Formats: sequence, C-alpha cells, structure tokens
Amino acid sequence: MKLHKMLLATAGVAALGFAGSGVGAGAARQTPGFAEQVKAGRTAYAANCAACHGADLTGGQFAGALAGPAFQATWGGSTAAELTTYIERSMPPGGGGSLPSETYAALAALILAENGVEAETLLAASVPMPAGEALNEIRLPGISSRYPFPESPPLPDLFADFTPVTAEMLENPAPENWMAWRRGHEAHGYSPLSQITRQNVSDLSIAWGQALPLGPTMSEPLVRDGVMYVHAYGEEVFAFDAATGRQLWRYQRDMPEGTLMQGKKTIALWDDKLILATSDLHMMALDARTGRPVWDVVIPNSADTRSNGGPLVADGVVMIGLATQRPGGGLIAAFDADDGTHLWNFDTVAKSGTPGGDTWNGVRDDERQGGSVWTSGSYDAETGLAYWGVAQTYDTGPVRDLIPGGNNDGLFTNSTLAFDPRSGELVWYFQHMANDQYDLDWVFERVLADLQIDGETRRVVITGGKEGLFDTVDARTGEYLDTADMGIQDFIVSIDPETGRKTPNPAFLPGRDREAVFMCPHAGGGRNWSPTAYAEGSAMLFVNARDTCMEVRPVEEGGFLSSGVDIYYSAPADSDGNFGVLQGISMQSGEVAWEHRRRAPYDAGILATAGGLLFTAAMDREFLAYDQDTGEQLWRTGLVGVPNASPITYAVDGRQYVAIVTGMGNPLAFGLPNFTPETPLPEVNSAAVYVFALDD
Repeated sequence: MKLHKMLLATAGVAALGFAGSGVGAGAARQTPGFAEQVKAGRTAYAANCAACHGADLTGGQFAGALAGPAFQATWGGSTAAELTTYIERSMPPGGGGSLPSETYAALAALILAENGVEAETLLAASVPMPAGEALNEIRLPGISSRYPFPESPPLPDLFADFTPVTAEMLENPAPENWMAWRRGHEAHGYSPLSQITRQNVSDLSIAWGQALPLGPTMSEPLVRDGVMYVHAYGEEVFAFDAATGRQLWRYQRDMPEGTLMQGKKTIALWDDKLILATSDLHMMALDARTGRPVWDVVIPNSADTRSNGGPLVADGVVMIGLATQRPGGGLIAAFDADDGTHLWNFDTVAKSGTPGGDTWNGVRDDERQGGSVWTSGSYDAETGLAYWGVAQTYDTGPVRDLIPGGNNDGLFTNSTLAFDPRSGELVWYFQHMANDQYDLDWVFERVLADLQIDGETRRVVITGGKEGLFDTVDARTGEYLDTADMGIQDFIVSIDPETGRKTPNPAFLPGRDREAVFMCPHAGGGRNWSPTAYAEGSAMLFVNARDTCMEVRPVEEGGFLSSGVDIYYSAPADSDGNFGVLQGISMQSGEVAWEHRRRAPYDAGILATAGGLLFTAAMDREFLAYDQDTGEQLWRTGLVGVPNASPITYAVDGRQYVAIVTGMGNPLAFGLPNFTPETPLPEVNSAAVYVFALDD
C-alpha cells in the first residue's frame, strides 16, 4: 500500500506540527494502532538506519539527526505524505524503495512520534505489520552493537555553505562552475578552465561514473560549487558530489499512467531551487539542497504538446518552449521562478489580427500548424532580452503556392524571437527561412557575442539551421548582418545582403504534383540537435554536422510533409564515406577555417575550453578531443552507451573534470541507420554519467 494512504488521518495535506522540541517527545498521545506501528518502526530502524543516523535518531558519523530542532527546522511545514515519500525514495542511500512499503510506513511513524506529532493526526488502524523478526526475513539482520565501528573520515557537507544563485552568477559563472545550459546564459558552451591542455589531454582517464535510469538521456549536467545535478530519464533528478560521484540526493516523480516520457536538454538553477520541465507538462522547482519539491504547476494550454527542450531562467522568470503538431501551433510559457505563478504564454504560430498573422496564405487560424520549440533559450543581461528559436511546419501543402495578394512566409516559423522576460512583450523577431518546404528548421541555440562589423562593435545573436547556414543579427533590433555557410547545402541560390532573405532553387520545390527532388542536406541535418560552442576571444564558432542528402519523393496519399512527399536518406553524390563533419568557422570573416571528417557521425554537442580543446562524441560511442586551432584529433576513449547530450567541464578544489552523459534517444541517434553498418547500435542500451580528469 502506498505510504501516503497509510499515515494520514484527518488532513492528508496538513502541515506537520511538531509538539516536542527534541528526542523523547514520543510521549505524545498514541492510539494503539499507531503505537504498534512505532514499535515496528524501532525494530526496522535498528536494522536499517541506526548505523548512519545514530541509535537514538540524534545523528551519527554518516548522516544527520532525524529528531530535534535541526530536523524540525527542515521538515516543519511539510506534510506527512511528503516525509514518507521522501524516505521511501531515498533510503537506504543507493537503494531507495528496496524495503517493504510497510517498513517505510513504520519508519515514518517512528520519526514523527520522536518529534512529538500527536497520534490523532495519524491513522489509528494501520496496515498490519509483521513481527519484528519477519522484517528481516530475507535480509541480513543489521549491525551488531557489540563493538563500535572505527570512526571513518567525515564526509563533507557540500550544502553547508550554500548561497542563493543570483542573476550575476548566471551571467558570469565562476570558472569552476557550469551554471546553466551551455554553461551560462550566452550559450557559448565555453569554459575558461585550462588545466587540461593540448599537451596533456592524452593523459585523461576516468575519475568516476554513475549509472542512470535506462532511457533517452539528453540533459547537460549542471555543476555548482562541487555539486553536479543530472536530469535523468523518467523525470528523475540526481545530485552527486562532483569530485567523487557520491550520491547526495535523488528525486523521483510520480508520472500519470500512459505519459509519453521525453528526454530534456537542460535544467536550470535559480536562488535555492533547481527548476525542471516534466513530461506530463508541468513546471516544477526542487530545493537544490535536498531534492524536495518547492512548487509544481501545470503549463497552461499545453494539451497535445511535448516538453523536451528545458527551461531558461532569466530576470526571475522561468520560460519553457513546447513542441507540437497540433492545430494552432507551439507556444512559449513563462512563470515566476520564486513560486511558479504563471505570467504569460506566447503562440509561436501567428494568428489573424496579430503581428505576422497575415503570413499564412489565407489558412484559418485553427488549421495553422508548426512553430515547435524544443531547445532552451538564451538571455542577454546587456539588452534585457530573452532569445528563443522556433521550428518549421510539417503542414507545408497549404502554404507552398502563394495565393494572389497573399503572403506565405508562415510566421513565426524558423524565427528568432526576442522577448522581455517579465512582460512577455515580443520586442523583435527575425525569420531566417520563410516558407520552409523541406523540414530544415532553425530551432537551435542562440549564441550571444560581440563582433566587429564595419569598424563598430555590435552585440549580436548567432544561430544556424539544419542547412548549415549561420545567420548573425543585431541583438537589440534583429537587424540582419551576415550569413556564414558550412558548404553542405546546395538548394539556396541567393541570400539578400540587406534583409538576409534566402531564395531556394525553384527546381527543388517538392510536391505530389512534381518529380522527385535530390538535394542536400537531409531533413535530419546537416547540423541538428547538437549545440555549437563559441570562443569569444577568437570569434570562432565550432559546429558538427552530418554530410548527408535526401531524395524527396512524391506519394499518392499522405506523406511526411503535407505537400505530398516522403523523404529518404542518401549519401552525397561524391561522398568519401565520412559522414561526420566538424568545423571551425570564423564569425568575424564568415569563412570555414578548418574541417575534420570522420566516418561515424557526431551526435553530441561541443565543449570548448581555454586549454585550446574541443570535446564532442559520436555514434560509434567514442568521446573525442580536438585542437581548436586545427581540428586535429588529440584524444579518444570509448563509452558503453550512446552519447546524446553535450559534454561539460568544471573544477573542484583546483582539479578540472570533463563529464558526458549517455543514454540513447535524441533524434540523431536514430538517423543514418545503414550508413555505417560496421558500428551498429548496442544491443543492450544503457545510461550513465562519465567523468574524466588528469591523474593526480
């Protein structure tokens, strides 16, 4: 039986009111049934908990007190249901849920009784408990008290000096920390750490690893002051000692039956909270020190959407984008970071009578589709704006052929949107590719930088689409400035130098009424899911992509795109068999400075460091390091699982670490299935976090 059904009597959500001030308060009134439950709890406690928490619940050498002022200060105001759920999911460390539920109920009753909770607030007739001996029927009976255990070295309390996360910390993270997706709000994916260099990277070895729940795991870990936070599959969140891998806490969310579980790219830190989006379309905050929920709210108007990007927290506002193929399109929602109050929603498919609403070729509002958001945004403290990318539409047929006097750009698909975070006001937008008929979306990271343009320093936003084109626009106004081309696309015949408008080759227009089209890249990218890295000192952008093309074939009915076509992978006509492409692009000149090619395609993002290195990973489960200046490969190691997230780096006590998460499931993991048959996907999938460092 679930614990919250066993313990509460009068008010299932009533806050705990501790009657006593310390141990011994168990003299509070107890009904007979509750007293038996407490008795069983003492037996279970001696066998399973006393070695760490002390025989009398006052704390031991391995864990803190479960009774007295310190415990009451932490749990006062919580509910009995929250306490019992926390115990069941977290204890014993590394084995949460391994005891019978009746045992967890008894332990919770003991803790509450020892803190003076009156029996009237608890069920008098609890589920019958087994005799004390039966509790250990299939377990070792515990630890003898005949001889005391030798004192072990004290474990550090990594939250003892915890301070709230501020806007300044997110804007300028301390070098040792990785505070947000891509390290900070500017989405650089760059670290100033330089202990690991071109000269010593070959000495990297595994420092620690931790298994994660099996399933698609795409989230970049966050690290702050020696604590690593990882959002794992199944809406589980872990906090680890970032130097040793010791688990500090674990949060497990109860998910509604039938929920389609989605991997997420990121979580976010703010104040004393860790904020995440969930697959059941909620936003929630956990206490960053304990993993206990702080607030939990439903995302309004989120039916039939998917949440697989992750939150951005800026100016005290949590923003989240949602993906969908529903009529009406996607949305971006915002909440107050302190308490979860909903602030605003923005529809990413423009409606009639609103800006951009007349760009849908006469299609009715309730029939417009697309505008998914499945990548987190960026924030610029200098401009005060949050920048979000929006994807294309799959309903390409109604907007393919321009009606007389109409406009078929399809805003706000394939656009950058710049918002005031608090009000939700759309300050400007820029559409990178109008009327996308190829599923070549622009929903990826927005990199903020300062560039010299015509002798003037400009604050800019840099972003690229699947085509391998990277636009630079003014961060304050959205004015188009320039485009860099990776050289992997062949269908754009011109780019207007003033507006940035791109013109596709009309011969490549697909549809049921046309012949098959062969073009590059494939709709799966080109560049795709994996974020870039940017080194501001050199103005170099580092990007990986897949050198693939597609045949767009007409079909009699249906089709992947509603213009009546299906899409098939193909190698380029002159392919050298190396489908993985890594490039360094000068954003000052727009030129590709170097290129590295390999057979197995990349499927992880890129990390750049002040040590002159790039880290990324590929579908053959290799974790790789390259020289930033030349693209030369300098180091590699094998991984058990498929890497789908982006590597990060951080430092603890002066030692630099590099970490990567595995857990197959991002879109790139399922592409190119027959291109490299010598590197098949693993028969046994796995998920884990791997951490590397130089030898001490």
